[in-house]
Amino acid sequence: MSSTVRLSVNGQAVDVPVGASVAAAMAQVSLHFRRSVGGTSRAPLCGMGVCFECRVRIDGVAHVRACMTPVREGMQVQSHD
Repeated sequence: MSSTVRLSVNGQAVDVPVGASVAAAMAQVSLHFRRSVGGTSRAPLCGMGVCFECRVRIDGVAHVRACMTPVREGMQVQSHD
């Protein structure tokens, strides 16, 4: 059994340890996850699902909190830029 998971983040293959969060995988590709209404880059703030700054699209589902979602093999993750 592999100790890593491969997923796609904004079209880029990323390998992360089993049990890592989507936020950890995203951080390997980009420092920002989405833009505010005013256009400011946003990124995770609290890391525990309270602030909602880490929202991304996962497998076509919008506004998923990346910090609260564990990675799984083949996941397709997109920032909201």
